[in-house]
Amino acid sequence: MRISALALSLILAACASAPAATTTTISTTGIAPAWDPARIEPILARTQRLHLNADLSALTPGEREAVGELLAAGERMHRLYLDQRHPQAVAASVYLEAHPELSAHRDLFRLNSGPIASTLDNTREPFLSVERETPARNIYPAGTTREAMDAFLAAHPERRAELIDDRGVVWAATPENRRRALAALDRYPTLDTLHPGLRDRLRTSETYLAVPYSVAYAEDIFFIYERLIAAADHVESGDEAFARYLRLRARDLLADDYEGGDAAWVTGDFTGNLNAQIGAYETYDDALYGVKTFFSLSLLVRDRPRSDELQAALADIQAVENALPYSEHREVRSDIPVGVYNIIADFGQARGANTATILPNDAYLARQYGRTILMRGNILLNDELFAETHRAFTAAVIADQAGDLTAEGGFYRTLWHEVGHYLGVDQTSDGRDLDAALEDTSALLEEMKADLVSLSAVRLLNQRGRITDAQLRSIYASGIRRVLQKNQPRREQPYQTMQLMQWNWFLDRGALRFEDGRLHIDYRRYPDAVTSLLREVLAIQRSGDRARANAFIDRWTTWDPALHEVIAQRMRETERTRYTMVTYEAIDGAQ
Repeated sequence: MRISALALSLILAACASAPAATTTTISTTGIAPAWDPARIEPILARTQRLHLNADLSALTPGEREAVGELLAAGERMHRLYLDQRHPQAVAASVYLEAHPELSAHRDLFRLNSGPIASTLDNTREPFLSVERETPARNIYPAGTTREAMDAFLAAHPERRAELIDDRGVVWAATPENRRRALAALDRYPTLDTLHPGLRDRLRTSETYLAVPYSVAYAEDIFFIYERLIAAADHVESGDEAFARYLRLRARDLLADDYEGGDAAWVTGDFTGNLNAQIGAYETYDDALYGVKTFFSLSLLVRDRPRSDELQAALADIQAVENALPYSEHREVRSDIPVGVYNIIADFGQARGANTATILPNDAYLARQYGRTILMRGNILLNDELFAETHRAFTAAVIADQAGDLTAEGGFYRTLWHEVGHYLGVDQTSDGRDLDAALEDTSALLEEMKADLVSLSAVRLLNQRGRITDAQLRSIYASGIRRVLQKNQPRREQPYQTMQLMQWNWFLDRGALRFEDGRLHIDYRRYPDAVTSLLREVLAIQRSGDRARANAFIDRWTTWDPALHEVIAQRMRETERTRYTMVTYEAIDGAQ
């Protein structure tokens, strides 16, 4: 029997022994197809189906049992993510499961993690008869606007910390919602203990209730807690550090405080084959304030030879930090854990073709314990994915430079992008965390910083003889491919927006030239263009000035039909696929 089939049987066994998914019947009344298959097919025709079947042959019997428990936890966490993103996402999922004939709609739902699709024109539209997507998602009261919330916080500054907490939902202070939150505390006394003062705040707060995730999603969180504890029991004898992490992370989910688990995750010496990213970390889906984290779980198996190789590459990390164009340099650890892993399965916000992760994000935790880097080898080194990105690069640049892009260049650029999150400014000059100070601009600026640090780092490594000139050129080419867009980005898309900003900056500084409908890369000017942009980004982060950040973003997000659209059209014409829908042998079976 193949190990992948065993993993599938394990999740079924774990689910069978676990509590029911919910005690509430989910109504699907009013949900129906809003698009016919003819409208869906052009999107699915541009969707690459990537099936991941990680080699689990090295797992111990205990690790195989743990895989089943963690997959069951992941399935429940994925449901939480759907609920966070859209008020009707879970109901839409139930509706589609009851209508197997709607296979195209089901594929579109999976591709978009919900009932709102990204179209080929880069708009967001419902393909089922559900409410349109709003910036409030389902973590603020329906209809909440930034203006209304800003006005309330200005009038009640003492409530800002609780309402903008990164692991809490905001509910309208209705009698029904008040009873709902208090009932969770009654049912789970542990939550009352771990959240002192919450019961009184829920009874007395007006207009809005600040409800920790563990209380808002109590039944699901306790299900996940039990699965993590069970998984820890299975690996205890073979990987004590990983078991400790799982137990601490289970407790973290009840407390909505991740310090214990993050410390064990970053500093633990995992001796086994498994690793897992578990919890609510990234804020990209919060379109209102950019501070609320969304749930994810990634279950990974270690690629030991590649992991050992990458660990050695971090020897120069302090030199990279010291070379960055700002003055407030700090001591950074050179022994941060970095590993190459193959994905067993991703859930929630992590699902898709994510290439790498560096966590935790909290600045105080990173300063105290460091961060861990998880490189996803079966994504980064996938031949099909690289072929698509290379076609776009070939269409965009002059013919003599089309061969500069390599899969290896992308791999190392991504590695140093993740390291880049660990370097540079981590607080404002007056001691505020960047996400609190810069709010909805924080993620965009942080991702751009990491992009630019990666390109600065490889230049230094080349000067020190650690990478060749050919490798440097391929990494630079990957940096250029990174910024080229097939559509004008929407402002709420932090990755695409910061990439367009880099594209425009490089044009302005002469690192890119538009010639006869293609781009010419000037590799001599490229390093200075990177340095000058990085200097500006670090200065804005250090200032913590959101208005300055927004002005900077507005200045560098122009889209010229005679330039950007020409390149975008060339890339669109050559693309075979634009989207990637990932399936996993461990949960979806053989494809």
